[in-house]
Amino acid sequence: MCPKASFFNLSIYKIISKEQSVLDQARIRLLYYGFFLVFVASAALLTSVYFQGQMMLAYTCLFLMLSIAVLFKALTYKPNWLAISHALLIVGTLLNVSIVYISLQSINIVTVQVVIIVIVFSYYMLGQKWGLIYSLLNTVPILLFLFIERNYSYVIRVKPDKIDQVTIVISLFANFIILIFIHSHLYNAFIKNLKQLKASAHEQKALNQKLEKAIEKAEKSAHAQSEFLSTMSHEIRTPLNAVIGMSNLLMMGSPRPEQKENLEILKFSANNLLAIVNDVLDFNKIESGKLVLENVKFDLVELMYNICGGQMLKAHEKGLQFTLTVDNVLKNKVFFGDPTRITQVVFNLVNNAIKFTPKGDVWVNVACLEDRHNNLIVRFSVKDTGIGIQESSLKNIFEPFTQESLATTREYEGTGLGLAIVKRLLELQGTHIEVISKIGIGSEFLFNMELSVSTEVVAENVAKQAEIAEEEGLRSIKVLIAEDNMVNVMLMKKLLLKWKIIPTIAENGERAVEFMQYGNFDIILMDLQMPVMNGFDAAREIRKMADPKKARIPIIALTASALVDIKDRVFRVGMNDYVSKPFKPDELLEKIQNLISLPGLNSSGISGHIL
Repeated sequence: MCPKASFFNLSIYKIISKEQSVLDQARIRLLYYGFFLVFVASAALLTSVYFQGQMMLAYTCLFLMLSIAVLFKALTYKPNWLAISHALLIVGTLLNVSIVYISLQSINIVTVQVVIIVIVFSYYMLGQKWGLIYSLLNTVPILLFLFIERNYSYVIRVKPDKIDQVTIVISLFANFIILIFIHSHLYNAFIKNLKQLKASAHEQKALNQKLEKAIEKAEKSAHAQSEFLSTMSHEIRTPLNAVIGMSNLLMMGSPRPEQKENLEILKFSANNLLAIVNDVLDFNKIESGKLVLENVKFDLVELMYNICGGQMLKAHEKGLQFTLTVDNVLKNKVFFGDPTRITQVVFNLVNNAIKFTPKGDVWVNVACLEDRHNNLIVRFSVKDTGIGIQESSLKNIFEPFTQESLATTREYEGTGLGLAIVKRLLELQGTHIEVISKIGIGSEFLFNMELSVSTEVVAENVAKQAEIAEEEGLRSIKVLIAEDNMVNVMLMKKLLLKWKIIPTIAENGERAVEFMQYGNFDIILMDLQMPVMNGFDAAREIRKMADPKKARIPIIALTASALVDIKDRVFRVGMNDYVSKPFKPDELLEKIQNLISLPGLNSSGISGHIL
C-alpha cells in the first residue's frame, strides 16, 4: 500500500506511495494538512472560551484537540485513511450533537457551518453511501432540536454556555478556511485525476493499436508458418510418394532376391523419412488445436493385425519374439472411432518397444475391460523386455523432442516426438497413458479407450468379395486424373491398370476443366497444387458447369499438403473427399467405391501397399 513508517514518523512522504491513486493520495493529504488546520482552530477557540469561563465548550475543544492528535498519529503510522475518516466523522458528529443539545442548547451559524463541513467531508472521503449516512446523522438531530424548541421549548438542567462575538468570528473564520481547503484540494485532485485518465486513455489507445498490429503480425506469421509447412510437406512428400510407390510397383513385379533386398532397404528408408515428416506435421496440427478426430466405422481386430503385421516382421528380423493377443469379445464387431489416430498411437508404442529392446520379447495385448452393449472399454497394452526407463525420466519422456538421455538419442536416434504425439492424441480422445518401467527389465505402456459399437456384423466372405471385385476390375469407370508431376502420373497409371482402368490425364486444372467440357467421366482425381490453374479453382469451375451431371461429378482431392485446414478448403470448393499422399491403394479404391456406388466392389482385400 505504502512505504513502511515508524511509530515516530511525522512525514507525509512516508505514508504516500506511487501505487496509490491520485484521489487516494489527495485524501491522505487532506487529512494530514486538515488535522493541522483543525488543531490550530481548536486551540484558538479553547483559548477564547477558557478565558470567558465557558468550561463545557473548553472541554469540547480540548477533547477535539486530543482526538485530532491521536488520529494524526494513526495516520502517520498506519495510513488507513478510510478508517481514520470514519473515526473523524464520528467524533465530529458527537461533538456537533453535544454542542447543540448540551453546551449551547441552541443553533447558530457556526453549528450550520460544522454540519456543512461534515457533509462535504463525508461525501468527498467516503462516497455516496456513507456521505448520505453521516449527512442524516448530523442534520436529523438539528431538525429534531428545531422542532422541539419551536413546539415544546427545549429545557434541561444543565446551564448552557454563552459565546461572545469574538469566538463566533474565530469559528466562522476557521470553518471557512477548512471549507475552502477541502474544496480546493479535492477539486485539484479531481482535475488531475481526469487528466491522468485522459492520458491513460491515449496510452490505452496506443497500446490497443500496437496489440492489433502484433496480432496481425502473429496471424501473418502463423499463416506463413502454415504455408511453409504446406509447401515443404508437398516438396518432401512428392518425391517420397514416387520413391515409395515405385518401390512397391517394382516389388509387385517379382524381382530377383538381391533386387528385392535392395528394394526393401529403399522402401524402409523412405518410410522412415515419411514417418519423421508425418510426426512433425501432426505435432504442429495438435499444438495449433486444429486436429479434428474422425468417427468412422472400423474393425478393431483387423486394424490391430494390420498395425502389427509389418512390426512383427521387423521384430523377427531383430531376433525378438513378438506376440499379439486380441480379446475374443472384440472379434466380429464394427466400432466407431478414429482408426487413423489409433494406428498412430499403437504404431508409435510398438515401434518404440522394438527399437529399445535389444533382445527378448514384445507383447501387444488388446482386451475388453467392460462391455456396456453399445460401448466397450478397451485396454491397450504394449510391453517389452527392453532397456527400461529411469523413474526420474518418466515424466519427461512425453515432452516433445525429448528422449530419456543424450546417450539414448545418440544410440537409438529418432526425433523424440513419438510419445509426445501419443500423449496428446490420447488426451484429445479423453484418456491418458500409464507407464510402468524398470531399468534393465523393460517397460509397459497402457491406456484405456471407450469405443462405440455398431450393430453391424463383420462379413465373413470379405476376401472372396474382394477377389471377385479385383477379377472383374473397374473397366466401366472413366477416370480423369489432374496431375502435373509426371512420376505421380506414371504411378497412378500403373495402379489403375491393376484395376483394369485406363485414365485420362490432364496436366493442370485448366486442362481438366476443358476435358470435362468436351468429355464424359465418372470421377476426377484432382491434385491441388498445379500450374496454370490449381485444383481448388478447377473444382469451382467444374461445379459451375451448366450440365447438372458434369457439375455433380465426384471429385477426390489428392495432395501432399500439410495445411491444417486443407480438408475444410477441399469441401468448401465442392470436392467430395480427400486422400493424402502417399496413399494406400485400398483407401483410394474404397473412396471411389463410396462415391460412384458400384456393386460388388470392396476394398478390404486389395493390396495394402502404400503409394
